[in-house]
Amino acid sequence: MNLQYFLLLPLLLFSATAVVSQNIVRTLPGFSGELPFKLETGYVSVGDIEFFYYFVESQSNPGADPLILYINGGPGCSGLNGFVYQVGPVAFNITDYTGGLPTLLLYPHSWTKTANIIFLDAPVGTGFSYATTTQAYTTSDTLSAIQTTGFLKNWLNDHPDFKSNPFFLGTDSYSGILAPIIAQEIIDGNEVGEEPHINLKGYLIGCPHTDTTLEKNSRIPYAHRMALISDSLYEAAKTSCNGRYVDVEPSNAKCVEAIESILLCIEQISLQNILEPNCAFLTPKQNKEIRRSLQENSRSFLLPSQHTTGDAWCRNFEYLLSDIWTNYKSVQEALYVRPGTVKEFFRCNISLSYTVNVNNVVGYHKNLTNSGLQVLVFSGDHDMVIPHVGIEQWIKSLNISIDKDWRPWYVDGQVAGYTRKYTNNGYRLTYSTIKGAGHSPPEYKRRECYEMFYRWIHYYPL
Repeated sequence: MNLQYFLLLPLLLFSATAVVSQNIVRTLPGFSGELPFKLETGYVSVGDIEFFYYFVESQSNPGADPLILYINGGPGCSGLNGFVYQVGPVAFNITDYTGGLPTLLLYPHSWTKTANIIFLDAPVGTGFSYATTTQAYTTSDTLSAIQTTGFLKNWLNDHPDFKSNPFFLGTDSYSGILAPIIAQEIIDGNEVGEEPHINLKGYLIGCPHTDTTLEKNSRIPYAHRMALISDSLYEAAKTSCNGRYVDVEPSNAKCVEAIESILLCIEQISLQNILEPNCAFLTPKQNKEIRRSLQENSRSFLLPSQHTTGDAWCRNFEYLLSDIWTNYKSVQEALYVRPGTVKEFFRCNISLSYTVNVNNVVGYHKNLTNSGLQVLVFSGDHDMVIPHVGIEQWIKSLNISIDKDWRPWYVDGQVAGYTRKYTNNGYRLTYSTIKGAGHSPPEYKRRECYEMFYRWIHYYPL
């Protein structure tokens, strides 16, 4: 699959004279002492956009270890989400938070133990990334993919020591739709001699958004497998809907009735993780109200332990700590954020001027099976946003050979999930589930995800 239509985009996106600013961060408010890892923050210009990034050098061998560009989902979730909640070297202390400035703890199972990682605020309007013109805030799936590629090229031009490192693209959730598009764009650019040459070796996609219709459709068989709906109800829907549960014709009364009954069964289930409380999404206004109370040391908003029984605990309240922390002036100064460029930081900006114009990238994945890349696809088995059954279905549609069939993989002698490996003329795809994890598996099973990543990135079997 080619991306010729992207040639219509402004060539300024890949300006060789793009401005890159970078700063070394030695201490962070809320963290005790100097950081025991090298953290760089900065901005990279891509046209009229100033992309903000966090870069952590590998704590092992930065000159030889892989370089990863890590993009969170949303669209609109900051790279800070990956840095703090998923695969980065620190985590918020949530066990004894009483208000005010949140504190940070060193996290032992960071992917930066064995890889150099750029955590990017993308697309424009995410985190601390901003545009210098109003028009530049408008973007889409295809445009975001091109802009991200432009960021990478300009970043590498400013960091020539990492040009020869093996490069991998890492994405989470919604940004899974961008991963194969960016990979194809990199390959196409390398083939025509674009500089810098990107040493692309593969990509890893967690709970990846890939095919909108397939993902929504797979929720019903997944709900049946997880005993959320009865055998009879599932069979009624399967028969009357002919296996298609989205965009149902209103004239198909039996199918509509079955779907309505199923929705009544699962409407109070958390799609993020079917075992956790179903928490309402906090709006920016709610975030602001709760954040103000927490900053003022109010004990009425204490964050209960994840192991609290009942409905007191909600993962969304843990996310609030990032909004509180990043809106402190001292934190923004420590991160070298440009004053006045972003009025207020949100972990996930839900008000982007963003157009969804790609709903299916299975064709890109199919085309890339001839690329010789190494690919890791992983999913939490309690995720009903992007159910694993749908992921397994589109992987099967690639028609590539099974090299190692379904088997458990282990951490500390315990089953951490299940895996299967596929090959196609040098192309290798490893699929893995993470047992007990929900949407964005590293947020639930950081140790297991680190072990999975370490083995895969160093070409060991899971």
